Formats: sequence, structure tokens, C-alpha cells
Amino acid sequence: MSSRSSAGESRAGGHGRPPAGAVPGGRLAVLDGVRVLAALGVLFYHYFALESAWGKAPAAIFPNASRLAVYGWLGVEIFFLVSGFVICMSAWGRSVGDFAVSRASRLFPAYWAAVAFTSLVLFSWPEVRQVKALSHVLVNLSMLQSGIGVPNIDDAYWTLFVELKFYILFAIVVMRGVTYRNCVLFCAAWTLAGVVAPTADNGVLSFFAVSTSSPYFIAGIAFYLMRRFRPNAVLWAVVGVQFLLAQHHVHARMISSLGRAATDRTPAWPAHLVIALGFALMAAIALGALDGVRWRWLPHAGALTYPLYLIHMMAGLTFIHHFRRDVAPVPLVVGVTAAMLLLAWLIHRLVERPLGRRLRDRLRSGLQDIRSATPRGPSIDRLPAQPSAPDAERVPAGR
Repeated sequence: MSSRSSAGESRAGGHGRPPAGAVPGGRLAVLDGVRVLAALGVLFYHYFALESAWGKAPAAIFPNASRLAVYGWLGVEIFFLVSGFVICMSAWGRSVGDFAVSRASRLFPAYWAAVAFTSLVLFSWPEVRQVKALSHVLVNLSMLQSGIGVPNIDDAYWTLFVELKFYILFAIVVMRGVTYRNCVLFCAAWTLAGVVAPTADNGVLSFFAVSTSSPYFIAGIAFYLMRRFRPNAVLWAVVGVQFLLAQHHVHARMISSLGRAATDRTPAWPAHLVIALGFALMAAIALGALDGVRWRWLPHAGALTYPLYLIHMMAGLTFIHHFRRDVAPVPLVVGVTAAMLLLAWLIHRLVERPLGRRLRDRLRSGLQDIRSATPRGPSIDRLPAQPSAPDAERVPAGR
């Protein structure tokens, strides 16, 4: 593979040296930079645009910052773009069991810590949000609360359930073999489901189609295929369709994030522009244009984005609400943000990394036990890895 092939290629069955944009460990540094921008955008939105923390309209406190902060929710869309890229990359060459283990060990340790921390804050200071029952906390630990009608302990957790739907659907690709052809077929099928679902009277279809979010995951997959192989008309068409669908859903996403009244007085064009910039940034990554971004601090900062996202919202809003009369607004926001970053670092170092390793080892051991207990013969995890693509598809990344 050329030096521009994807990070993680050697782990996924490719050959050659790590790509130019990767840091040691096969990680694309620039993707961590995108994660940092997305996480800070979401935090900016919650702290500067939501009234619940301040007891009055944030525009009266931060007249300039609040006008920008109302678009910070778009960080979630950027996270979904990155997720499509990264999941396709990390699933290449893996069995469905290995894919499930990697996702569970990656998501749950920091999430469990975040649920415990946020619940403790809300039980101690039920000012912005109350936890109505301990059973809600326990159900939240499963990450399945949105599917059974239990309230999220933290409103930011809604995105995790969307991610779980994506993982379940992409696991079908993993079972069949993650190849260029199968990924493109998956993109086409999920696009069709997303287009049909809003007018179809089918609960299962609507549940998995996630029409307002799927364009970002699908575009991320297409961008990774561009990077692993090379850009072509099919992949650009996939990206183009997702871009148009994403722009179509902007109004609905503004209503869900800001409310209808606020949406009516908030210009939509900045949201359209941010989405366009997000797609352009991912296209630059896919084409290798940002491979020179290799700052060694980026992976460390990127590692904090997941725990920061999990803990910053309801706990942070509670702290702001609790101390809003004692501390000036700007120092208060700076202090709460610094505290959230410190706690995110502690969760990453003391919980996410060690518990993630132990959970991964235990799950792999359990998976191995299942495999050894399975009667000899073909099974999902015993099937040989499929070739990555026909001859026409095994083209090194290039221009």
C-alpha cells in the first residue's frame, strides 16, 4: 500500500509502513483534532446556549458568544462523520465477535464512570435535573435506556443509542466480510432505508433508519473507502447524496436542538456552512491532504473527548447553576470547563484504560470459550476472512 493508505492498515491485513498522517500505534492524528473540535463545540453549545444552567436567557449574559454557541450541537454530526470513518477502518479484517468486543471495551468503562459521577451530582444537587429512581440509573448502565423508554441520566447520551444502532447494522457487514463491495452495498441499503422510513408505516424500519443521522455515518464510510483504495465516481456519488440529505435535515435538527421558537429566529445558513466544512474536512483527510498534521499532543487530547462528552453536560450545567450567583459568568464557565477536562483525564487514565483492557481480555476469553465449545464446522467466527476486494478494487490509495 502507498504511504497514503489508511491508518490501521497493517493491523487490518494490509502491508507496508504506517501512513504519513499516522502517529505511533496506527492512529490518524488529524482525526483526534476533529474530535477535539467537535467535543468543544458541543460543550460550548451546552454552556453558552442553554437557559437551564443560568436561570435566564444566555443571550443576556453572553450576547456575542451565545449567537455562535447555538450552532455547537453540530459537533454531534461531526462525531458521526468520524465514527463512520473509524468504525469501517477498525472493523476491517475482524470477525463479528472481535468487533463486538472492541466496541464494548471501548464504550462501556468510561460510560459507567460517567453515569455514576453524573448520578451522584444530580442526587446531591437536584437543581437542573432530578433522578426520579435508582432503577433509572441501573438501566442507564446498559446504554439501552432509550430503547425501553427510560430517561437518560444525561441528555447527551441520546447519541450513544444512535451509535449502537449503527454498530448493530454494520455488524451485518462484518459477518459477511468487510470488503469494498459489501461496504458500498451497505451504504446504498441504509441510504434507501433512510429515504423511505419517514413516509413508511414501519416501526422497525424507522427505528434503524435514523434518517437524520445516517447520512453522516454513511459518508464517513465512503471517505474511509476513498482513503483505503482511491476516490472514484461511485464513492463521490455516495458522499454527494449524503451531503444533500444532511443539508435537508438541518431544519429538523435545529428544532430538536433549539426548539421551534428559537429555530424561527435563528439563521440556518451557518448550520449549512458548518456541515459543508465538516464534509470538506473529512474529504481532505480521505485524500491525504492533512497527512502532515502529526502533532503528538493530538492523540492525548483526542483520548479525552469521549469521557469529556459523557460527563460535561448535566453535571456541568448543575455546577454552573449552583454557583452562578457566587462566581462571575466567564470565570465560572472557565472553571467548570477546566474541572470537566481534569475529570475526563482522570476517567481516561484511572478507569477507561485499565478497565477497558481488563474488559477486553475477559470478553476475548469468553469469546474463545464459545468458539472452542462450538462443534467443528463453519461458523461466523471461523469463516476465513474474505478478500478485501476484486482485482479492480485492490488499488493502492492514490489520486
